[in-house]
Amino acid sequence: MTTQQVQLSHPRYRPDIDGLRAVAVLAVVAFHAFPSWVRGGFIGVDIFFVISGYLISTIIFDNLDRGGFSFAEFYGRRIRRIFPALLLVLVVCFAFGWFTLLADEFKQLGKHIAAGAGFIANFIFWNEAGYFDNSAETKPLLHLWSLGIEEQFYIVWPLLLWFAWKRKFNLLTITIVVTLISFILNIKGIKRDIVATFYSPQTRFWELLSGSLLAWVALYKKDAVATVEHKLDFWLSSIIFSEKNGSNGKTLANFLSFVGMFLLLYGFSQINKELNFPGILALVPVLGAVLIILAGSKAWINRNILSNKVAVWFGIISFPLYLWHWPILSFARILERQATTGAMRIAAIAFAIAIAWLTYRLVERPLRFGNHGKIKVTILVVFMIIFGYVGHNTYSREGLSFRYKNAIADSLVNKYELDALLQYDYFKGKSELDFWGNGCFNLHDDISFFKDNGCDGPFESNGKSIMILGDSHSAYLSQYLRPYLQHKGYKIYQYSTAFCTPFTLNDDRERCIKINKFISQRINQVKPDIVLMFAYYAHYPNESHNHDPLPYEVLVNNYANDLSQAGVKNILLIGQIPTWNDSLPHSLLHNYLTKGQIIPRTTYLGVDLNSIEFDKKLEALSRNKNVLFVSLKNFLCSKDGCLTMVGDDPANDLIVFDYGHLTLSGAKYITDNLLDEYLQN
Repeated sequence: MTTQQVQLSHPRYRPDIDGLRAVAVLAVVAFHAFPSWVRGGFIGVDIFFVISGYLISTIIFDNLDRGGFSFAEFYGRRIRRIFPALLLVLVVCFAFGWFTLLADEFKQLGKHIAAGAGFIANFIFWNEAGYFDNSAETKPLLHLWSLGIEEQFYIVWPLLLWFAWKRKFNLLTITIVVTLISFILNIKGIKRDIVATFYSPQTRFWELLSGSLLAWVALYKKDAVATVEHKLDFWLSSIIFSEKNGSNGKTLANFLSFVGMFLLLYGFSQINKELNFPGILALVPVLGAVLIILAGSKAWINRNILSNKVAVWFGIISFPLYLWHWPILSFARILERQATTGAMRIAAIAFAIAIAWLTYRLVERPLRFGNHGKIKVTILVVFMIIFGYVGHNTYSREGLSFRYKNAIADSLVNKYELDALLQYDYFKGKSELDFWGNGCFNLHDDISFFKDNGCDGPFESNGKSIMILGDSHSAYLSQYLRPYLQHKGYKIYQYSTAFCTPFTLNDDRERCIKINKFISQRINQVKPDIVLMFAYYAHYPNESHNHDPLPYEVLVNNYANDLSQAGVKNILLIGQIPTWNDSLPHSLLHNYLTKGQIIPRTTYLGVDLNSIEFDKKLEALSRNKNVLFVSLKNFLCSKDGCLTMVGDDPANDLIVFDYGHLTLSGAKYITDNLLDEYLQN
């Protein structure tokens, strides 16, 4: 290794590789904007991995062979290539988030900025994955996971090759061994943990190393490759053409390029996010990219399509376009607080292309090329460290919630309502209120939980008995409903269970089956006068792991018949609560801060209309004579919208505290003003 300033040799420029970059980035952009159009567009990242591995390894192999490899020059070039556009995107996201994001959102953005600046975003998103994780659409820097893997490769691979070269090891052997190890870890990992395999560098490096193998062959086995190519080309020509045309390499090149492009098109159309990826499926884009690069400029596709001026132009701006497109789409989704329209997504992509070109011309090129390379590198590194600290500081200070008042102090329409909303712990960086039921909410599969927590008929009374069944939504309703029922003299049995409805006996989730079998036994033993059911019903058809789940009509009516046969006289089915695309407090405060809208008592802004339609479906299918259906949609919504507050104090009277879990005020309002009439009768 040499530390002096040297000029590293670089591979000859190939416009078709820029064209391949264009295919990759446009596929990713199309997938993010219109996922139903290009279901497998996300494999564009895998194409980028192959290209990066090929180009970087070509530089390393060639310069090690010449004895002039310089780590300082190598990493200096990488910094000037990557840092300018990345820094600009991080700064703009922070500035835009300052004025538009709430505390918990801005806190998360700060963490992601720090992770992006440190090139460890893949590890951060790996650890965030889970049921309560925010929607991917609301993470403006989610796409930096791939940049993290590339940078980790840039750190590990040159060091490993230099070490092997110094000790006279065979670099091809090293490359093959590391590639095989990474690929095997990928195949095994996909069976155990899909999320870890997707984000982990050791299960992704084989994709970049596939490009490295191609680079080694192209550099050191030119003659052997040329001989094989000549024979294969002659053989293919004799099969395809009626006359002997000799061997000029074009037939084989066209064949390789055609097969490679076919694999990419197949991957874009057939691979989708529901499949286990990367795994064995990642071979499709990786092999496709390798074949296209191997085909070279003799191939018609490479020469006429990938080397086309338009394709090359998109390839040149592919890096800033990749960096810009997702934050723009994500912030549009955050600002709308619901799914964006097709026209809005098209406008966002057009804007991303324009700003990517400006970034390349005005930021990337001046800093990447020209004189004063060392000074540029030093400044870029210092700024990246500073901004990484800014992101971490934002995260550690809970999203800087003081921004609310500072940002709009002069334009508050109703300062009292803003102050009241800020009292919610939800806006201080916490992801949810600390409640999780009233002690009768089972998060696990332990049957003894219900008896141990006084939920299995603890309140002795000569009055009617009632059994409360459902998921977390029934637990939040019961925070007021249980005291109400006790006051009325009911004997109460409550079996609220996380992520399970009473209808899920056909589900293959073992914990739901286990608990519902216990509930069924208790129904036959107790024969309660009333069974009250309440859950987030619309959620469960998507949660069922069965390939052919029974329709709700069958589930509800079958269950109602089973209850009737067990001696239950009254079945009270509480309908689907109107839910919100985003958290209700988020929606209200966001619109108050960004648009100056006074908090409305009723609105359809941000309401998930699917939940409204699902309530109608439940009403239609619950006509069983033993089922009394109570519509929350009819009670909480009118032509003007759905109820947001049940009193005059937003700090205490919002009806739900997230997308649809009732606050204590909401539970009281529904019980006193709706359920009371049914329960009295």
